[in-house]
Amino acid sequence: MRATAVIDEVLRQACDRAGLASDSAQLIHRHATTVYLIPADAIVVRISDAPGRLGQARTAVELTRWLGELHFPAVQPASIEQPLEISGHAVTFWAYHPQAGTRPGIADLGRLLRRLHDLPPPPVALPEFRPLAHLLARLPNTDVIHPPERRWITDEAHRLLGCYAGLDFPLGHGHIHGDAYLGNTLNTADGTVLADWDDAARGPRELDLASTYQGVRYGQTPEELDAFAHAYGQDLRGWPGLPILCSIRDLHTLGSFIHRAAAGDSAAHAELTRRVRSLRDRDDRARWVSG
Repeated sequence: MRATAVIDEVLRQACDRAGLASDSAQLIHRHATTVYLIPADAIVVRISDAPGRLGQARTAVELTRWLGELHFPAVQPASIEQPLEISGHAVTFWAYHPQAGTRPGIADLGRLLRRLHDLPPPPVALPEFRPLAHLLARLPNTDVIHPPERRWITDEAHRLLGCYAGLDFPLGHGHIHGDAYLGNTLNTADGTVLADWDDAARGPRELDLASTYQGVRYGQTPEELDAFAHAYGQDLRGWPGLPILCSIRDLHTLGSFIHRAAAGDSAAHAELTRRVRSLRDRDDRARWVSG
């Protein structure tokens, strides 16, 4: 069975168990996670791209419920017994937020992260953030990257992890979103909301900021980075560890494109090839297409 057909069947079974109308499901996004909207129920369904993510899903549900109690603007889990595990895939259900007006700006993200990092420690057992763990686990099992490129990515990942282990983090450790970039914000009638908590963890605060600075790969301007730094209250561009975190983020982004390419997505395969080539060539000016 093709990968998309498997996910569609997972959706059907999950909706049956939750009492939702899967026949009206609308695909919103298919990348690292497949996301559907069930319009009749105003519920968003998220399905993990690979087995073994149930613990992450449970953490995301518990953490966002706590954030909701503190009136932090995070997407909220639906009132459904969850998460579910179907054919190895973790499934979660979320309240739907209709989009209002323009997309959130980079300063909105900076303000949200400042609020998040200022909260007290959550009463949820968060895992320690493990950079590139999913990528290194996925690499040996993929044939969409040629062996020489796989070896280079593996060697580069271990080089960067060695550098990461030696960094000093002036912002300290604590709860982090884990995948904080502008694409995981929603502009609703009540303001900007932070979404996609699958990678929530404990780790250096700088990890939540580095994704925005890595955004120069997608055309982020110095003026936008100024606005982000002002909104958060800290500018990482003078910190020597930033290039390491941005390079780790560069490699991290390959994982979802490997998954999509393996499922037959030709556009994802082309983008994956382009990203790997630019990384091997140390081409910091190469611009990437957002997933």
